[in-house]
Amino acid sequence: MSDVPHTPVIELLPEQGPPKQLFILLHGLGASASSMLPLAVILRQHFPDAAVLMPEGFQPYEGVGHGGQWFSVLNMKDGERAERVGQSLPLLEDFVRRAQARFGLSGDETAIAGFSQGAIMALELTVAHDGLVGRVLAFSGRFAQLPNRAPELTTLHLFHGEEDTIMPVQLVRAGYTHLAERQADATLDVASEVGHVLHPVLIDRAVHRLQTCIPLRVWRKAL
Repeated sequence: MSDVPHTPVIELLPEQGPPKQLFILLHGLGASASSMLPLAVILRQHFPDAAVLMPEGFQPYEGVGHGGQWFSVLNMKDGERAERVGQSLPLLEDFVRRAQARFGLSGDETAIAGFSQGAIMALELTVAHDGLVGRVLAFSGRFAQLPNRAPELTTLHLFHGEEDTIMPVQLVRAGYTHLAERQADATLDVASEVGHVLHPVLIDRAVHRLQTCIPLRVWRKAL
């Protein structure tokens, strides 16, 4: 699958039958799609009927190495992050919509997970297009800019390491408090003695959240 020109995608598809769920995994700054395989393998073990897509970043990384990036951080000031994310969001939106159309799946049947810069993209996508995906799994990431309104149709699961020195946990806790004040459907899991890494402990928590958390919008509809 190559929804975005020149963007390779790693795919893990069900062995039999059409996919019943869709996971889209976004890697971190300077990494590659293969860096999300540890998460993808675990997701496939627990959700064997799901399609798992791992696209490469839409831009080549401008630092050392041959990885990719979702938006440029070259000479970026903190206040410019939201603008740069916004410039890349249409490409991500298009990728998600094309994948959903390909497999005939809805937003409620779609989850997007991201690590670091990939998590920023996933979170900002829900602000710009609430309900495009049913769940977000944000590992070691944050909002580029705290939203004025919380998403109503998307459940947000935040996972972070207490010892993260690249994306300090205080930023994530502040973001979670901001969401809670706006009655967002959100969870936060923080692992002690874990830094800026897609850690197995956090992956296990993500699976737990996927298996046990009933979206708040479902409860509200029932009531």
